[in-house]
Amino acid sequence: MRELAATRGSVDTFLAIEKHLQDIGVLIDLAEEAGDEATAAEAMAELEAVESQIDKVELELMFSGKYDHADAILSIQPGAGGTDAQDWAEMLYRMYLRWAERHAFKVSEIDYTPGEEAGIKNVTLSIQGERAFGYLRSERGVHRLVRLSPFNAGSTRETSFARVEVYPDVQDDEIDIEINPNDIEIETFRSQGAGGQNVQKNETAVRIRHLPSGLIVQCQDQRSMRQNRERAMHVLKMRLLEIEERKREAELRELKGGFVDANFGSQIRNYVLHPYQLVKDTRTGYETSNTTAVLDGDLDAFMEAFLKGVRAND
Repeated sequence: MRELAATRGSVDTFLAIEKHLQDIGVLIDLAEEAGDEATAAEAMAELEAVESQIDKVELELMFSGKYDHADAILSIQPGAGGTDAQDWAEMLYRMYLRWAERHAFKVSEIDYTPGEEAGIKNVTLSIQGERAFGYLRSERGVHRLVRLSPFNAGSTRETSFARVEVYPDVQDDEIDIEINPNDIEIETFRSQGAGGQNVQKNETAVRIRHLPSGLIVQCQDQRSMRQNRERAMHVLKMRLLEIEERKREAELRELKGGFVDANFGSQIRNYVLHPYQLVKDTRTGYETSNTTAVLDGDLDAFMEAFLKGVRAND
């Protein structure tokens, strides 16, 4: 039903643009016949409106990946940099929450572990909305921050890193991945986030370790151990699926060339807050000096530049 609604929407949009252009053609003919400058100006204004519609359609065409229309699972882990890195991870967490709010996407926490002094040790989010994964796949990789540290007396300039991972959130029956029960280890623990009495007193949170890949997934947002285990297994399947998809993408790029580095460890974006203000994507070259807007969730220009680059190399 979701796919049907999206297809109908695309057809309706095309028909609306076609009708709009026909109406503009009539206006232009009338303006030429009557020498009416006001009608000609109206036609030009309508043409600009159609161009805006076409720009939106061209953006939609960039979502050509198999799971681009799916919801997304996004996780953030601090890297090198100690407390500064944990604080940077929380800044990214806030940035993606604000971005999701701008798009009216629904966000829920799957896992959240706060840092000892500040920031977070890790967070995993479910982001639900049309093309959530298509947008957010541009964010996969290492994000680097340069700023004056608020966590030391000298306020020295520090460099911090955090890794963002994004997976498509699709139904289990759409995933052709089987997990051998002998390949996983399951632990339970008490939730570290805010919650009711059941969450605080009982070991309802679940951590799953996938031995062949070394992946570790944990879930603590549900009220029962069974629900957390099912959710954690689902996320594990998403991560394994994404690894397989990235391998296939890498093989294709090796055959025909491409500008996007597929490694999770690749540094994709620099956020410099001192001695100057600049956010620059290392893959596309897109940059802006409005660091405040970016950290407040204004990411669409970076995402569109990435999608254009991917489409140009398809």
